[in-house]
Amino acid sequence: MSNPGERTSGPDRMTLAAFVGFVTLAGGNVVAVRSVSCEGCELEPFWAAATRFLLASLILAAIALVVRAGMPRGRALFGAVLYGVLGFGAAFAFAYWGLQRVSAGLGAVFLATVPLLTFAFALAHRQERFRWDGLIGGVFALAGMAVIFREGIGAGVPFASLLSLFAAAVCFAETGIVVKAFPPVHPISMNAIGLGVGGLMLLVLAMLYGESLAVPEVAKTWFAQVYLVIFGSVVAFTLYVFVLRRWTASAVSYEGVLIPIVAILLASWLQDEEITWTFAAGSVLVLIGVYVGALRRPSDAPVPEPSRVASER
Repeated sequence: MSNPGERTSGPDRMTLAAFVGFVTLAGGNVVAVRSVSCEGCELEPFWAAATRFLLASLILAAIALVVRAGMPRGRALFGAVLYGVLGFGAAFAFAYWGLQRVSAGLGAVFLATVPLLTFAFALAHRQERFRWDGLIGGVFALAGMAVIFREGIGAGVPFASLLSLFAAAVCFAETGIVVKAFPPVHPISMNAIGLGVGGLMLLVLAMLYGESLAVPEVAKTWFAQVYLVIFGSVVAFTLYVFVLRRWTASAVSYEGVLIPIVAILLASWLQDEEITWTFAAGSVLVLIGVYVGALRRPSDAPVPEPSRVASER
């Protein structure tokens, strides 16, 4: 049974364009993170993520003042803070730590589980109803994950690194569900707060772990970090919140399938990463599971009308 205000047509052109832009930039993020924080790289993981997010937060705060985006209060403010804690502080702590010993391609495939996880969390939050294809898709995804784990461990990748990336996927999936549960906030203000909160959390972790608070010296590191701050954070996450407020969480979770494709292509081109048949087989199983369990919808499935914050009306 449809909720009031739902419609059967797809997203408008602006929403779809923003979604494509986010997926493209996020695919580049996976490769850039590997260039900034890895074994032998200049920056340690929590410090690299903290500086990225805090700088992006300051830029967005300045933009918010210029465009008069306003800052949320009450429950909306709590939602923005929770967005930062879960979507940046926790998710990227797991992601940066895991990507130190995992290839960009392998790390990106873990993002392919986000749509299936989003579906599971939507059931837990009673935002969606149970579907048998969700269960079938889960079986495929679990089989694919088993193959990928075996491939990663066989290549000398620690189990803890793989588990850390899966934890990051869990946080990303729950973030979309949580954001939809709170009053709308302008995307720029939402990310100024969220990135600031997440950046502070990661800064504390960097200090607790005794990481070196180093300034990059190599041009490659500077280039990757600038990309992560400007395009991978300021632009990408603004697009993400914009799309999430105008589309459903399940629909936006398509990014979890598309980002790995972009990341693997970029990693193969820029970092000469080899894709083995075992890795490819596990990836295909995961993608099939995600499609069947979370993405495949009847042609007449309703999609809610885009919700807009006050400044967008």
